[in-house]
Amino acid sequence: WVHRDAPPEPEPTRPLTPSRPEDEPPLPSPLAAAGAERFRRGNLVHRMLESLPDLAPDARAAAAARFLATAAADWPEDARAALAAEALAVLDHPDAAPLFAPGSRAEVAIAGLVGARLLAGRIDRLALAEDAVLVADYKTNRPPPASAAEAPEVYRRQLAHYRAALAAMFPGRRVRTFLVWTDGPSVMELTEGA
Repeated sequence: WVHRDAPPEPEPTRPLTPSRPEDEPPLPSPLAAAGAERFRRGNLVHRMLESLPDLAPDARAAAAARFLATAAADWPEDARAALAAEALAVLDHPDAAPLFAPGSRAEVAIAGLVGARLLAGRIDRLALAEDAVLVADYKTNRPPPASAAEAPEVYRRQLAHYRAALAAMFPGRRVRTFLVWTDGPSVMELTEGA
């Protein structure tokens, strides 16, 4: 073995990156006039869903209005009010209210094993309850499907990877996963096997 070259090192497997899957459906171009507004709208809603839960519920509407008065100053006041109302409706959705309650966290980095593969990702919203872990992933700039069964396979797989990694991190707690569609917006729970 002294006179032989060392064997080639095995190439490490590429980590699972659920939030950036290779087979994600293509986005509309942000350069198209209609596409630019959809992207902007999605980004504004995403930012509100990230920041407003840190405020007391009775302070959220005023904060959303202030944010949009600056970030979307070129929009008519009624369009800004409608966008704020849609984001606030997601925060008040009865099935996802714990996701946006005090103590929940935005943009949580996650690393773990799913089977034999390393997972590296970023969860848009995470909340821990005594008996459950709640995860939300925001989907912007896409019309939402009518039901969880119609959600693209790539998104169902993304949340299944998160469920598997978090189940190992929090044994004994149920992991509930949600898609929060900002084009609407609406909240859709994806259950295991869905």
